[in-house]
Amino acid sequence: MTTSTQLMRQRRFFPLMATQFFNAFNDNLYKTTLVLFVVYSVYNSEQSEATFSALATGIFILPFVALSALAGQLADTRDKAAIIRIVKLCEIGWALIGVVGLFLAWQGIAVHTVAIPLLLFVVFLAAAQSTFLGPIKYSILPQHLHRDEVLQGTGLVEAGTYLAILAGTILAGFIAVEVAMVLIMLIAFAGYFTCRYIPDAPPQGDYEMHFPLIEPFRARTPSRLKRWLLYPFVIVADQAVMSWQLVKDTMHQREIFFAILAISFFWTIGAVLFIQFPPLAKNQLLASKEVASLFLVIFSIGIAIGSVSINALLKGEVSARYSPAAVIVMGFFVAGFYVVAKAWPQPSAGEQLQNVAQFIREPLALPLLGMLLGISTAGGMFVVPLYAFLTTRCAHDAASRTIAANNIVNSLAMVGGSVLALGLTQVGVPVAEQLIMAALMCGVSAWLGALLYREEKAAITAGQQIS
Repeated sequence: MTTSTQLMRQRRFFPLMATQFFNAFNDNLYKTTLVLFVVYSVYNSEQSEATFSALATGIFILPFVALSALAGQLADTRDKAAIIRIVKLCEIGWALIGVVGLFLAWQGIAVHTVAIPLLLFVVFLAAAQSTFLGPIKYSILPQHLHRDEVLQGTGLVEAGTYLAILAGTILAGFIAVEVAMVLIMLIAFAGYFTCRYIPDAPPQGDYEMHFPLIEPFRARTPSRLKRWLLYPFVIVADQAVMSWQLVKDTMHQREIFFAILAISFFWTIGAVLFIQFPPLAKNQLLASKEVASLFLVIFSIGIAIGSVSINALLKGEVSARYSPAAVIVMGFFVAGFYVVAKAWPQPSAGEQLQNVAQFIREPLALPLLGMLLGISTAGGMFVVPLYAFLTTRCAHDAASRTIAANNIVNSLAMVGGSVLALGLTQVGVPVAEQLIMAALMCGVSAWLGALLYREEKAAITAGQQIS
C-alpha cells in the first residue's frame, strides 16, 4: 500500500483533504459561474470583459492582504479544527447570498445596480473564508502527519485543491446558472459535514494574540462613542501593523523568506494568466464559455500533475532543487502559447462562437491546449516544494503565522499583477500581447528559485559542519 493510499484512509488526513476539496470546488464553481456569466452574457467588449475579470480577481485577493495576519494569529493560538468548523458554517451564509445575486442576474433584475455589486461582495466573503482556512490547511499537516509524510500530504492537498478547481470550473462552464445555484448550496453543506470529522489540533506553543494598536487605543480613549466611531479605522491600521510585523518576522529565516518571494512572484504570473483566459478565449479565439472553462480545466489538471510528479522526483525530500528549471520551462510554454494564439485564424464578421467540439477540430487547438498543459504542469512542479518549505523550516508553533505571512505577500503580488494587467488593458495593450509579459516574468521566478536553492544548500552545509 502506497503512502498516498495510507494517508487517504486515515482520519488524521482524509477529512481535511475532503473539506479542502469541497472548499476549493465551491469557491471556483461560484467564481467561474460569475465571471463567465458576466463576460458572455452582460458585457460585449474585450476591454470591459478584461476590466471586470481583473476587478473580480482584485476583490478576491483583498481579504488575503487585510485579514491574513489575524488568521495566522488565530490559527496558532486556537484549535485549528474548531476554526475550520466555524468558517465552514459561515460558508453556508455567503453561499445563500451568492445564490440570490446569481438569481437576480439570471433574471435580469437590477443587473448593474444590485446583482453584480452583490455578486462581487460575495467574492470578497468567499475570499475571507479562504483567508482564514489558508494558514491552517498546510500548518495542520505537521501536527497530524509524520515528518516523512508532510511533503506527500502537501502534494495531495495541492493536487486535490486543483482537481477541485477543475471540477468546479468544468461545471461552471457546462451547466446552466440555475443548476449552479443549487450545487453551490449543496457543496457548502457537504463541506461543513466533512469538517466535523477533522481531529482536534490544539495550539502547540505559548504564543498569545497581540493587537498593537487596539489595546492602547482602548486605554487612551475613555469615551465609548469615540471608540465606536474610530474602531473601524483603528482595526484597519492594526491589521496593517500586524501584517508588516508578521512578514518582518519571516525575513530572518532566509530559506523561508526566499520561498515566500518565489511563491509570490509565481502567483503574480498566475493572476495575469487567469485574468486573460476568458476574454482571450472569447475575442482572440472566438470560443464559447465552455472553451474558456476548458482552459481553466487544463490549467488545473496540469497543476495536479506537477504536484504529484515533483514528489516522485524528490522522493519525499523537501527541496527546491528542480524549481528554477521548472519555471524556466513554464516560461517557454507561455511563449509557445502566445505564438499559437497569435497564429489562430482571425474570425470573419458575424461568425458565431465555437463550442468545444468545433474548437477541438481547429488545427491549432491541440498545440494550444498542449502549451497550456505544459505551463501548468511546470508551475505545479515549481511551487509545491516551496509550500512544504514553509511548514518544515519554521518553528512548529509558528507554522500558521508563516503561512499567513506568505499569503500576505502572495496577495500583494497578485494585486500587483491584477493592477498591471488592468493598466495594460486600459492603455490598449491587447490581451494576447500581455502573455509575453508573463513569459518574461518567469525568468524572475527562476532567479528567486535559484536563490532559495542556494540558501538550502548553505543550510545543509552549515548543519553538517555543526554535527
